[in-house]
Amino acid sequence: MIAAVDVHYSGEGARAALVAFGDWTSDEALLEGIHRVDRVSPYIPGEFYRRELPCVLPLIAAVKPEVVIIDGYVWLGARPGLGAHLHDALAARGQTCVVVGVAKTPYTGAPAMEVRRGQGKGRRGPSPRPLYVTSVGMDPTAAAQAVASMAGPWRIPLLLRRVDELTRMHAV
Repeated sequence: MIAAVDVHYSGEGARAALVAFGDWTSDEALLEGIHRVDRVSPYIPGEFYRRELPCVLPLIAAVKPEVVIIDGYVWLGARPGLGAHLHDALAARGQTCVVVGVAKTPYTGAPAMEVRRGQGKGRRGPSPRPLYVTSVGMDPTAAAQAVASMAGPWRIPLLLRRVDELTRMHAV
């Protein structure tokens, strides 16, 4: 099973969401979950994982997917990003899992694979803006190909759009 997770912050709280699906080309979720967090850590540049992990770990622990897709980077150059910290946190809990990061904006020095897919807003043909894919536990080229194969005609794959939508529904 593959699970995509995302978090939306509002005030002192957050709403985390998870969408799980059977394979990379799925266009329907097998299950969806939401976790509300009343208080989150403040944002600290370069330490975003400290804020995000407590929000998504309960959802991932409940589902135990083989692959987790995050909205962000696994690696920030030579430093671990959210995805690498998530991978380590899951391993510390005895859960082995691939983590794939799908970011919408470039990060200088990140070893990301660019993926161009779908249509941009009001455009026909591929979006001129790529997605940036990083991974741990999966070959980066294979991760990029998997993201490129995801369902939906847009730049952002259908089920990644869905998990983002869930975080914003009935916002905190």
